[in-house]
Amino acid sequence: MTETLLLALVVVTALAFDFTNGFHDTGNAMATSIATRALKPRTAVALSAVLNLVGAFLSLAVAATIAKGIVDAQVVTLPVVLAGLVGGIVWNLVTWLLGIPSSSSHALVGGMVGAVLAAVGTSGVLWTGVVSKVLVPALLAPLIAIAVAGLGTWCVAKLTRGVPQDVTSRGFRWGQIGSASLVSLAHGTNDAQKSMGIILLALIAGGAVPADSGVPVWVILSCALAMAAGTYLGGWRVIRTLGKGLVEIDTRQGMAAETSSAAVILLSSHFGFSLSTTHVATGSVLGSGVGMPGAKVRWGVAGRMFVAWGLTLPAAGLVGALCHWLESAIGGAAGTLAVVAVLVLSSATIWIVSRRKPVDHTNVNEEWDENKGAGITPVAATTGEAGGGRVAPVPAVSTASSVGPAIESVRAVSTANTTISKEGTR
Repeated sequence: MTETLLLALVVVTALAFDFTNGFHDTGNAMATSIATRALKPRTAVALSAVLNLVGAFLSLAVAATIAKGIVDAQVVTLPVVLAGLVGGIVWNLVTWLLGIPSSSSHALVGGMVGAVLAAVGTSGVLWTGVVSKVLVPALLAPLIAIAVAGLGTWCVAKLTRGVPQDVTSRGFRWGQIGSASLVSLAHGTNDAQKSMGIILLALIAGGAVPADSGVPVWVILSCALAMAAGTYLGGWRVIRTLGKGLVEIDTRQGMAAETSSAAVILLSSHFGFSLSTTHVATGSVLGSGVGMPGAKVRWGVAGRMFVAWGLTLPAAGLVGALCHWLESAIGGAAGTLAVVAVLVLSSATIWIVSRRKPVDHTNVNEEWDENKGAGITPVAATTGEAGGGRVAPVPAVSTASSVGPAIESVRAVSTANTTISKEGTR
């Protein structure tokens, strides 16, 4: 396989990662707005896609961090970049299937670090950059987001005490649209740049541009479009977990969470931190639950997320390392094609499994069942809600043990109606 063809394959794979990043992380911006019905699901993801596209052009600091601050660009080869990308994509798809809002950023960094470790050892990793630009922000960002969102929610709750709920819902619904838009814009300034950085790293490794080169315009445009396309598809499973699984939120909490997320993400983008927007968004939603008196936080769901966060770097790194070893063992063009085959087969398998219990814009707001998690149990019939995307299941008697109570309930209602009718005729 020629160097040019291999470079093109790596660029396409990087754009595929950007695409998965888009639909995996849509929930970061729009989950709370969809959950509170401030925006219809389709409208929310369309708005998020446009603003992610715009945000990708606003800053390039994170792209420089990914391209030159995590691994040594001088020792990285195109096959290594390909293996690292596969590690990031596979972990993104696995967590999407499970409805876990894990970090696409850390999946990418983990995949790249794992592939580089397998290829050249520890000397190929810039550990100072990994610690200062990835690990430290990963630990601090969720805590800061929880604190900011918790304080903001508490203040909003105090200020709106005694105000009728319909008034607060109407006012904060408009505020949510603005804050969610700001999060989408912030997401574009941070996450789209990660694929830009990987493509720049590949161009340097392939000798297409010098080591001190900036990000070409065509790279910025292609990454922005890939991110926007993925965002428009909507990662409904992750949206459902963030919007319904962690906290039952109202519009006041939603606006506080989104505003906190936007502030933290934009600040990190300014300093070039490869921040996980997922960690920030999740921390903000948790903070909105902690700060709202009487709100219920599902700590079991949060605990599963924390476990997935801890596994992201090593799991993606392991996949990246295994892909590099497979590539090296087979060698040449056949080895590269084998890695691509792993990516295609794993992606197809995950998609097929996801269709067994699909989650989309019609059922993303169904009530959360702790036993099912982000999954949706198909029902025989549904009822629509005018003007919205909500679909509610029609109750059905499905087991023998439930037949008796169901009949008794019908009898009770019938008896009550008969009594009322008799009273009315006297």
